Amino acid sequence: DKEPPRSILTWEDLVSKFINQFFPPSKTTYFRNEITNFLQKPNETFNEAWEQFKDLLRQCPHQCFSELHQLDTFYNALNLNDQDALDSAAGGNFLDKIPRECLSIIESKSKQIAASLEDKLDIRMNHFEKSLNDMKNSFVTPTAPIKAVEEVCVTCGANHSYNQCPLTRGNDFLVFHNNIQQFQAADVRNFIQNHNQNVSNQNASTSIKSTQSAKQPISLPRKQL
Repeated sequence: DKEPPRSILTWEDLVSKFINQFFPPSKTTYFRNEITNFLQKPNETFNEAWEQFKDLLRQCPHQCFSELHQLDTFYNALNLNDQDALDSAAGGNFLDKIPRECLSIIESKSKQIAASLEDKLDIRMNHFEKSLNDMKNSFVTPTAPIKAVEEVCVTCGANHSYNQCPLTRGNDFLVFHNNIQQFQAADVRNFIQNHNQNVSNQNASTSIKSTQSAKQPISLPRKQL
């Protein structure tokens, strides 16, 4: 709702009206209790607890806790190991330091732990990636190299063509085979020609004999008186 004219006269009036509208008393009370009762979770690291605590402070900027009270609340919310680590970094009782020094110690420790966790995470990721690659390689069947098709001789079984086989003297076998065929063909032609010539000669001889027989007189047997 709009404020009536001249209802806001100072900065404090503006802040008060803004908080009352966007942070009603019930919400403020809730976050104040969350901050006061804050505790580090059993499995929560130091830097995670610090980020969680700062997030609560940001959600309730008007909680009216002093800086020293905030640091005291956070320190007492930690487990004993993290409290001892802060005391060791402070060179004594952590809460004896001024708030600025306490904040510096907390931020330094938080960054160191975060960096250490990142390194551990990188190592785990590398191990995980290696495990995945090993599993992948175990499932992949290596492809056997394709061998060139080799010609095998049908005569001796060696890796050469039968035309180059020493047992058949290579291409000489084909030449010899062709020569035999040509020789056989010539013999057949010669045989046919000789046969025809012989038949002609026989026919001619028979004809001559027949002619001679016809020219000779036929002698009849004389009749005895």
